Amino acid sequence: SQRNEKREALLSKVRNLPHSPGVYRFQNKDGKIIYIGKAKNRRNRVSSYFLSGRGHSYRIEKMVSQISDF
Repeated sequence: SQRNEKREALLSKVRNLPHSPGVYRFQNKDGKIIYIGKAKNRRNRVSSYFLSGRGHSYRIEKMVSQISDF
Protein backbone atom coordinates (compact mmCIF):
# COMPACT_ATOMS: atom_id res chain seq x y z
CA SER A 1 0.00 0.00 0.00
CA GLN A 2 1.00 3.62 -0.36
CA ARG A 3 1.28 4.04 3.40
CA ASN A 4 3.78 1.15 3.66
CA GLU A 5 5.78 2.52 0.71
CA LYS A 6 5.98 5.92 2.43
CA ARG A 7 7.07 4.27 5.68
CA GLU A 8 9.74 2.21 3.91
CA ALA A 9 11.07 5.32 2.13
CA LEU A 10 11.34 7.13 5.46
CA LEU A 11 13.03 4.14 7.12
CA SER A 12 15.53 4.02 4.28
CA LYS A 13 16.28 7.67 4.89
CA VAL A 14 16.68 7.00 8.64
CA ARG A 15 19.39 4.41 7.87
CA ASN A 16 21.44 7.17 6.24
CA LEU A 17 21.29 9.50 9.22
CA PRO A 18 24.51 9.93 11.19
CA HIS A 19 24.84 8.71 14.76
CA SER A 20 26.13 12.17 15.71
CA PRO A 21 24.24 14.73 17.79
CA GLY A 22 22.09 17.31 16.07
CA VAL A 23 18.67 18.65 15.21
CA TYR A 24 15.98 16.98 13.11
CA ARG A 25 12.77 18.37 11.61
CA PHE A 26 9.67 16.44 10.59
CA GLN A 27 7.62 17.84 7.72
CA ASN A 28 4.13 17.02 6.50
CA LYS A 29 3.12 16.46 2.87
CA ASP A 30 2.82 20.23 2.34
CA GLY A 31 6.40 20.80 3.50
CA LYS A 32 5.26 22.43 6.74
CA ILE A 33 7.49 21.67 9.72
CA ILE A 34 5.39 19.80 12.28
CA TYR A 35 8.12 18.97 14.79
CA ILE A 36 11.69 19.97 15.59
CA GLY A 37 13.76 17.83 17.92
CA LYS A 38 17.32 17.40 19.04
CA ALA A 39 19.20 14.26 19.90
CA LYS A 40 22.58 12.99 20.99
CA ASN A 41 22.24 10.24 18.38
CA ARG A 42 20.00 11.34 15.51
CA ARG A 43 19.68 7.94 13.84
CA ASN A 44 18.54 6.20 17.01
CA ARG A 45 16.19 8.99 18.00
CA VAL A 46 14.45 9.40 14.65
CA SER A 47 14.15 5.64 14.11
CA SER A 48 12.42 5.30 17.50
CA TYR A 49 9.42 7.20 16.10
CA PHE A 50 8.92 4.68 13.31
CA LEU A 51 9.24 1.48 15.34
CA SER A 52 5.88 -0.07 16.16
CA GLY A 53 5.12 -1.38 19.60
CA ARG A 54 6.96 1.42 21.36
CA GLY A 55 3.88 2.49 23.34
CA HIS A 56 3.71 5.94 21.79
CA SER A 57 0.99 8.28 22.94
CA TYR A 58 -1.89 9.16 20.62
CA ARG A 59 -0.26 12.55 19.95
CA ILE A 60 3.00 10.95 18.79
CA GLU A 61 1.19 8.32 16.70
CA LYS A 62 -0.81 11.09 15.00
CA MET A 63 2.32 13.15 14.32
CA VAL A 64 4.19 10.14 12.90
CA SER A 65 1.29 9.38 10.57
CA GLN A 66 1.65 12.88 9.09
CA ILE A 67 5.43 12.80 8.51
CA SER A 68 6.36 12.77 4.84
CA ASP A 69 9.95 14.00 5.12
CA PHE A 70 12.61 14.95 7.61
